[in-house]
Amino acid sequence: MSRRDITLAAHTAAIAVLAGLTAALGVFGRGGGQIASATSIRGERFDYVTDGIYAYNPVRVVAEGIGWDVVTLFGVAPALLVVSWLVARGSLRGRLAATGLLGYVVYQYLMYAMFWAIGPLFPAFVLLYPLAIWGIVRLIAATDLDDLATRLGPGFPRRATAWYSLAMALLLVGMWVPRISTALAGDVAGAGLLGTPTLVVQALDLGIVVPLALAAAWTLWRRHRAAALLAALLMVKGVSMAVAIMAMLVSAWQVEGRLEVVPFAIFAVAAGFAGWLAARVLVSVRPAAGAGSVLGQALEQDVVAVASGDLQVGRRVAEPDEAGSLQHRL
Repeated sequence: MSRRDITLAAHTAAIAVLAGLTAALGVFGRGGGQIASATSIRGERFDYVTDGIYAYNPVRVVAEGIGWDVVTLFGVAPALLVVSWLVARGSLRGRLAATGLLGYVVYQYLMYAMFWAIGPLFPAFVLLYPLAIWGIVRLIAATDLDDLATRLGPGFPRRATAWYSLAMALLLVGMWVPRISTALAGDVAGAGLLGTPTLVVQALDLGIVVPLALAAAWTLWRRHRAAALLAALLMVKGVSMAVAIMAMLVSAWQVEGRLEVVPFAIFAVAAGFAGWLAARVLVSVRPAAGAGSVLGQALEQDVVAVASGDLQVGRRVAEPDEAGSLQHRL
């Protein structure tokens, strides 16, 4: 373990702990559900939560936020702790996975800082997203892109990830541009502002996620050395975000008594496909030459072979090393 890897791991683990604590306060400090109705200056009438950690936010927004906090608390924060251990061991896959998970943290808490009514957790929001941005910058700076490009195995899903990235960008543009147009035309209710002053989610998606997705697609088609890094960031963030959106819809269902089936189905498919691609991207990264034991390298090659569909019964998947000392067959 190098000092650089240990400090990167400590940075990632600290974000995991802070995000987990913040999400826990959101889940378990949401209050008793007291609400009051209010009319905005635009004439919109909405119910607002009046107690708990998220007081003075619209009921629907709080319901969605609780669902998002559940995913962060029980999914993303533990995953960050796991990958921080891998980062400490110098794992390239660990760094790539950490980059994507930190991308999720950046998006969530940047949106919370801009979207939610100011409350007790505002300082945590403002602390978390720049810490996560700094973490991403440090992880990227620690990654040799030329080395990463040479360590990609045949199972790297270049075309599938490029098409998925492009589809994600087009889906977000298709979803949000009509809503923005509706709001600008004066139909605030039809735009779904939900009692908030502006369209923060749409601004973040069109200003951050869409350019990132297009950049990933372009680098993948051009076989740029940064392609695998962007692919890992986008796919790991994509699957975690899709699962969070599904949880948000379920949480809103519990409050409103109606599940938005079409969006739920869309994001369920997106989560499944992004998860499959994320796994393929990470598994396709081969270990560095001479890293680890011969047996460990052989096992890692088997994992790569399983993910890429190349492992078959009776077929050798780990070639002998230079001394001819190892053969591995099923």
